[in-house]
Amino acid sequence: MVEEREVELSELLDEVRRIEAQSKRLVTGHMAGGYSSVFRGSGIEVHEIREYVEGDDPRAVDWNVTARVGRPFVRDYVEERQLTMLFLLDLSASMNGGFGIWSARQMAARVCACLALSAIRNDDRVGLIAFSRDVDKFVPPRKGIRHVLRIVRDCLALPGTSAGTDLLPALEFASRVVRRHAVLFLVSDFLRPGWKHALTLCANRHDLIAVRLLTPELGLPEADTGLVRLCDPETGREDIVDWGSTEVRRAYVRRVAEARAETESILRRAGVDLMDVPVPRVPDRDAVARPILEFFRMREGRGAKR
Repeated sequence: MVEEREVELSELLDEVRRIEAQSKRLVTGHMAGGYSSVFRGSGIEVHEIREYVEGDDPRAVDWNVTARVGRPFVRDYVEERQLTMLFLLDLSASMNGGFGIWSARQMAARVCACLALSAIRNDDRVGLIAFSRDVDKFVPPRKGIRHVLRIVRDCLALPGTSAGTDLLPALEFASRVVRRHAVLFLVSDFLRPGWKHALTLCANRHDLIAVRLLTPELGLPEADTGLVRLCDPETGREDIVDWGSTEVRRAYVRRVAEARAETESILRRAGVDLMDVPVPRVPDRDAVARPILEFFRMREGRGAKR
């Protein structure tokens, strides 16, 4: 038993080092500039309200003052030199399986590693809230590479206290413990409902971003698979499904599409940006960087959320 645990720890450390090496190469390239432009800028503290002059950002207009006075006024902000980045990571059982080259959990660790290394390169602080049905672990935000490696290790190996998922306690906990404006990444497969209200409250205080892990089995099932035994990793319920049935396949695709659309609608109404991260079936050197860079481009094109 001791030897098995030592082997497991050694393999885990090797995996952390591989992720660190891959992430370093990414964050020294295109991601470095993308991170700075997306997450830097005006803070939340108003320095003064003054009359609009040509060249001011129209997004800074204070419409309440403008309506009262009858001419445009803008808000000047105190720039925040240091940001806090916090990962809210789903540790439920559904994150550990999948038909991809990595599990959703392993993919999440790589995405978190890239973003965390980008953060510390900009002298920002990084923390972690790991959860399943409740908050399982809180790592307070700090700086430094050793701290980031600890977070990546936890992303890979930290056990959840429950097989099930509940996003509500994690969102409420984040709202309580993080007092000042922060960048929060909610990393999950979003397969369980019941988090709409807490999501909205958290998004009103912080720059909340949903990172949705998309495993290959959520795609179109192959027609010639035949009878397949399926098990829900969170409840343990088993069913036998006939993937050879056109009707069953259509129903499955329809339910997956409906669930995704519902999640996207809730996020959109709450003002939460979505980063979709597909887990590849086959090796893909850009699998981690691609969704992050696409997200950065989207935020740059629209203007980062203030």
